[in-house]
Amino acid sequence: SKQGELINLSESIQDFRLQQIASQISEKRNDIKFVLISGPSSSGKTTSARKLSLYLRTMGLNPIPISLDDYFLNRDETPLTEDGKPDFESLRAIDVKLFNNQMNKLLKGNKVTAPTFDFIEGKKIFNKNLQMGEKDILVIEGLHALSDEILKEIPRKNKFKMYISPLVYLNIDDDNRINLTDIRLLRRMVRDNRTRGYSPSKTLASWCEVRNGEEKYVFPYQDNADVIFNTFLAYELAVLKIYAEPLLYKVTDDDPEYLTAIRLIRLLDLVLPLPSDDVPSVSILREFIGRSYFE
Repeated sequence: SKQGELINLSESIQDFRLQQIASQISEKRNDIKFVLISGPSSSGKTTSARKLSLYLRTMGLNPIPISLDDYFLNRDETPLTEDGKPDFESLRAIDVKLFNNQMNKLLKGNKVTAPTFDFIEGKKIFNKNLQMGEKDILVIEGLHALSDEILKEIPRKNKFKMYISPLVYLNIDDDNRINLTDIRLLRRMVRDNRTRGYSPSKTLASWCEVRNGEEKYVFPYQDNADVIFNTFLAYELAVLKIYAEPLLYKVTDDDPEYLTAIRLIRLLDLVLPLPSDDVPSVSILREFIGRSYFE
């Protein structure tokens, strides 16, 4: 089918690019020990990191995944915003000292016990024993992964920095481009609803804070990246439409987020719906709509 072809073509373009990036890393395997992956919210960091790891494995490397989120400070130590709410977007919410310390030890061949963050209890549990062998490479993903504070004592040649974001190349017409931010917002709203049971209104309302965090902590570092990887898929709006529209129609006209919901509904009006049956289980889109191979 035409639709199936569009899906497969978009996915192939993306996979080919990831393979190229994996080759770039593999060629400098004697130097590169840390792959750092960052990008704004809902850009598909998790799936990209996992897929890249699969490609690195085919090249004889042994990628070890590390999420910066596991290094969050325990909830009672989290810094607060000006209005007294926990500031999870800030680099100060991460135990940078512990992270850098453990990574330095790993690079020297020492053993460390790394944490996993328990989001329900709000604290770190030290339960992962790590040690680096010759073929091991650490694949680290997180909002702050490209920040200058992260791994600052480790030589630049040992790090490969990757910036990930959906970069839209579709125009609605000669004057109107599709807004990148809207793609991420739709992805996030669908995922929040599916995995956390959040109402669309709740995701829309918190988006402003998320964006402020990105302006401060993500965008300034994109120029440090060795590569930029575009996670936008030409067909994704048509698939997201099926999941997002019913959620957006739940936002009532007395809701402060009503105008945003209407704007997003108008954006989705521009595309025909496309069922998700043909979306591969390893697609970045699956991170948001569900049934991902990596979940």
